[in-house]
Amino acid sequence: MHTTPDKDHEVAPSVAMPRAWASRRAIAPTAALLATALAIAYFGTRFAMRDTGELPIPAAGTATLLRTVVFVALTVHLGELVGKRLVNRGALPRSWSRAAALAGAVGAGGQIIRLAVVSDIDMTTAYGTREGQLLLIMANGFLAAAGCAALRRPALAAVPLALVIVAEAIRAHPEQYSPEFGAALTVCHLTAASLWAGGLLYVLRALRLRQPNRADAKAVLAGYARLAAWLLAALAVTGTLSTLRRLPTDVVLDTAYGRVLIVKVALVAVACALALVARHRMLRGRPDAQRPARVELIVLGVTLLISSILTVVPDPHWLSAR
Repeated sequence: MHTTPDKDHEVAPSVAMPRAWASRRAIAPTAALLATALAIAYFGTRFAMRDTGELPIPAAGTATLLRTVVFVALTVHLGELVGKRLVNRGALPRSWSRAAALAGAVGAGGQIIRLAVVSDIDMTTAYGTREGQLLLIMANGFLAAAGCAALRRPALAAVPLALVIVAEAIRAHPEQYSPEFGAALTVCHLTAASLWAGGLLYVLRALRLRQPNRADAKAVLAGYARLAAWLLAALAVTGTLSTLRRLPTDVVLDTAYGRVLIVKVALVAVACALALVARHRMLRGRPDAQRPARVELIVLGVTLLISSILTVVPDPHWLSAR
């Protein structure tokens, strides 16, 4: 007796095969992108300090990598918190918050180990230093945030993550000239940057699950665009004030800080241009509005790497005062 093949069994392989091939094809470019990012983080500080006359930073590449992990963890976790409010209906992507928080704890803890190694002190002494104490607070804050995610109380993670941001801002400003003002600017700047990049990451992940629903995608992108406009304004104000405060105008091109900052400003400008293109396409109802947003996310990821380098290079004031 002849039987008709089940339609479901006919369609399923044809749908699964393109997805499998797409996943395999994405492995090589993803690996290349990751290798490039690691190279930028590890060698970026050394390259930026070339011929500046500034003293070398011990284990600068390791410090940059570890701080990149911390910044990525903040970006992913905070972005997920705000992203869920933007896409509160329909299918939601798998949560990355717990993994991000655990990675952040490793990044902060790794910096304590680096501190002990480069200072040639034991771990107990490292914990007792100002930087060691702040890094310990950050590590514990990330662990608390991971616990909130594990207990399915994700909103509570905002409190320990805020503590992480404050501790990082204080750690980044040990200078004698107005450290409180510098730390306050860093709190606002780091929060806005994390929400901008992290929110975009979560929104794009959510829209990938809702690709057929263009009306829903347009509403989600519109909500994110309104939030991003405020975040961009906060970044512009705090970034400008931080630059005027920390970078003397006579050494912009002669210090690693000035050189890295120029690259960061250029990348932020490119990200803003891509955001405007995405918004223009979205308002006109074009289905390709997500393409510039995806490129914007990549640019923001590179900007995060550059920001990590910026936290490692020397304070430029000493060169200006010579």
